[in-house]
Amino acid sequence: MQAHDGPVLDASGIRKTFKTGTRELEILRSVDLRVGRGETVAITGASGVGKSTLLHILGTLDEATAGSLTIDGVDVGRLDEESLAAFRNQHIGFVFQHHNLLPEFTALENVQMPGLIGAMSPGQAKERGEQLLERVGLSERIHHRSGELSGGECQRVAVARALMMRPKIVLADEPSGNLDPETSERLHRVICELAVTERQSFLVMTHDRDLASGMDRRGYIDAGVLQFDAGPDFQTDQTG
Repeated sequence: MQAHDGPVLDASGIRKTFKTGTRELEILRSVDLRVGRGETVAITGASGVGKSTLLHILGTLDEATAGSLTIDGVDVGRLDEESLAAFRNQHIGFVFQHHNLLPEFTALENVQMPGLIGAMSPGQAKERGEQLLERVGLSERIHHRSGELSGGECQRVAVARALMMRPKIVLADEPSGNLDPETSERLHRVICELAVTERQSFLVMTHDRDLASGMDRRGYIDAGVLQFDAGPDFQTDQTG
């Protein structure tokens, strides 16, 4: 599949509702978002406003009630389940709020997994995994299982795993939530370097003011609407 010259992600009119008994709860209403190639975008907002819901929709893990989503020029709504899974593995990287590592695997094996699923040779996957773990500061922990790693180390493994397939865009839900300030700054540097050198785009849902302030754009969700007019004192939720 050839690269597309337009925005790496183009979401229009994204709406999400849930039914609770006889009531319909609207979480997102008419969200529009375009992310350019190599662009870094942070989205903040109070807990429960729909940041994770939006992230799951943009990552094709959940369906919107209404709206359209194009990633790298492909209308993902037209893909069948098998094609969508393959597209997701090749084009989208995920860093979840909870690292979701496979506990029986080592850090390196966890990072290699998307590559092996994506038909990368074992040798290529191993080399790429070692490079990524070194990049996030875990070269000495590659053979440790997740139970032998701290929460922050597990999160860094998850970041490395998200980068395995050189995805067009990385979607991250609180990637620095379990990291100390020094490690959080390392993560920020990695994001900025990859955005420039690999033209990878990053969309980050975060409460980390320092991480968000270093992104190219900062928006916030309020009352189901995504806005980018927050200014330097952008809204955030200090309660978690």
